[in-house]
Order: sequence, then C-alpha cells, then structure tokens
Amino acid sequence: MFLRKATNTKNGRTYLSIVEGYWDSKAKMSRTKTVQKLGYLDDLQKDFSDPISHFKEVAQKLNNEKQPKTVTLSFDLDEEIQCGDNVKHLGYAPMLQIYHELRLNDFWNNRSRNLNTEYNLNDIAKLLVFSRILEPSSKKKAFDNKGKYFEKFDFSLNDVYRSLTHFSKHIEACQKRINENIPNRNTDVIYYDVTNYYFEIDQQDELRKKGVSKEHRPDPIIQMGLFMDSDGIPISYKLFPGKTNDCETLRPAMADIKRDCGFGRVVSLPTKA
Repeated sequence: MFLRKATNTKNGRTYLSIVEGYWDSKAKMSRTKTVQKLGYLDDLQKDFSDPISHFKEVAQKLNNEKQPKTVTLSFDLDEEIQCGDNVKHLGYAPMLQIYHELRLNDFWNNRSRNLNTEYNLNDIAKLLVFSRILEPSSKKKAFDNKGKYFEKFDFSLNDVYRSLTHFSKHIEACQKRINENIPNRNTDVIYYDVTNYYFEIDQQDELRKKGVSKEHRPDPIIQMGLFMDSDGIPISYKLFPGKTNDCETLRPAMADIKRDCGFGRVVSLPTKA
C-alpha cells in the first residue's frame, strides 16, 4: 500500500488516498484499488502540519500489519498424546498425490465403468493401498479402519472381497500403467528374486501347492518373482504355483517384462533357502 496524490486538472487541488496494488490474473496486468479515501490536501493541512508525511507513515503501518506474523510452537517430545476414537490419517496425503501422478485413479475408474456394480474399484484400491502402507493388516481390518481417512469410502466389506477378482484380472495392465508413469526410471540393470508365502489351508489347489518354503513350513505356498530397477524400486511381479522351482520362474517372467517394457540386462540375485 502507498499514498497516492492525484491533482484535479480543473481546480488544481490535490486529492490524497491510500491505495493497494494487486495482480489481475484474468487481465494479466497490475491494478490498484482504493483502501482509504483521505481528502483534499489543502483541507487536510488544517488538521495536519504535513499531511503527506503523516499518511505515508499510515500506509507503511498498514503494510506492516498485513505482513505474515511468525509463530513459534514448542513440543514436548516425551509427552504422550491421548487419542480419541475420531482419529484421522494425515500420512496418506503424499501417497494420494503419488497415486494420482501414476494415474491409477484414471485406470481403476475406467475399468469400473464397464462393471455392473454399485461400488467403485478406484475407491477400494485406494483404501487397500493406503492401509497396506500405513497399517499393514487384513482386508477386513482395512475396511474396519476406513473411517480414519478423509476419503468417502462408500462400499461394504463384501464389496472389498468381490473386487479382488477384478483386481486380479487387470493386475498386469495396472503394473504396465505404473511403469509408464514413473519418470526417469533407472533400468540399466534389472534385478530379479523369488520368495514365497504360505497359506494355512488343508487342501491344495492349482496355485497354492506344497513346495520348498523359505519359512520351513509344511503349508501350501505360492512362489512370487519380483523385478526391481537399479534403485530398488519394484517394476513388476508374477505368481507361480508353490511347487515351482525358483530357477524355473525366471524365463517366463523375463519374457513378459521384456515384451511389455523393453528393458536391458537382467541380473538374477541368489536366493536363500
């Protein structure tokens, strides 16, 4: 803000006012607006010995009052915070930004349009992704905690279970979409390793079969082969029946990743029994 002196060409009198400059984004030019009308200089001289100096100080004071103030906060790191029932997550905000940068919201919304369901795949995908990072747990537990997010998750637990079939159907296309939207990925060398995880079930099926468990358990297992780039960021994964030998997973998995991504040399990491 500053003091404006405008001289009337008809009567020769000078009019004083305090104005503020601002940027008009629509017109893309700087403009001013009147903050305070003061009056004619000769009239103000009746009340002030030096109206110009006085109101310059007033304008400066208004500027100082408008400046952002510094607030100092102190925390006791040893103090225990008492949490009530209505606790909300803030930690998923950066993950939500990354989720949108990878265009996963568009991917799952587009696939939901072709489904005759009352639930949205994108909403369920967000809940499962955020929960897996912030509070790794079962899908039921993730559903029970959906009220901790600021998102509007309007679906049932059964909808979560029903959606898994659709996620499985589109998982390879989803991985490809993620890779397409990760900028500057370092793929000079690609690493591959295999792990497995078990299921506490009585009967085997086509995928969950008994094999060499890395946790030395007798339960049926599934083999998972994982590709990572040079920075250790996952590229894709592929599942194999539990009885598949580790070395037998590399060739089919490598064929898929070369076809979809066109990456370079692949180094297979030694596995631990």
